[in-house]
Amino acid sequence: MAKLKLDKLIKGLSGQIGDLIYRLMPDGSTVVSRAPLNDKPDFSQEQINHQSRFREAAFYARQAAQDQPIYAELAAATTMKTAYNFALSDWWHAPVIHRIERQDGRILVEATDNVMVANVQVTILDEKRKVMQKGEAARSDGDWWEFASTAAGRTILIEAYDLPGHVTKLVVE
Repeated sequence: MAKLKLDKLIKGLSGQIGDLIYRLMPDGSTVVSRAPLNDKPDFSQEQINHQSRFREAAFYARQAAQDQPIYAELAAATTMKTAYNFALSDWWHAPVIHRIERQDGRILVEATDNVMVANVQVTILDEKRKVMQKGEAARSDGDWWEFASTAAGRTILIEAYDLPGHVTKLVVE
C-alpha cells in the first residue's frame, strides 16, 4: 500500500484503474493498493459465523452512528475515524466490570467499555437466592457507579450494559 502526495492529476481520485485501487481517506490523503485476487475460497464454518456476526455489527453501526450522538462526538475528536467506525468497534466489545466495593450502605461498581457503559443493574440476594433488593446504579466519579443498599444480602449480582445492549454479569458471594 502506498500513500500518495496529492497533486492536480490525482487529487480526489478514487476507484480502480487496471490492477490498482485508489482510495480517498477521511483525512484527504489517497491510498493506492493492488486489486484483490478473484479466487473464491471455501470458507470454514468459523469464518462463516464471523461473517454473520460482522453483518450484525455493520447493521447496528449504520443505525447507531446516526442515532447515538456519542459516536459522532468521538469521531469529531479524531480525523481518521467516523461515527460508524466507533459504533462498529463498540458492537464487538462488551463492558468490563473491574471492581466491586461494599461500604456504608452503598455498593460501588467500577465498570468500563471501549465507548461507554450505558447502565449498571445491582441485585442483592439472600442465602436462598431470593431477591432482597434490585435497582439501577447511578453514575458516580469516572468509571464508578453507586447503588444505595439497605439490604444485607449474601450474594450481589452486577450487570453492566453498553449501548449495543451487551451485558457483562458478575456474581459476588
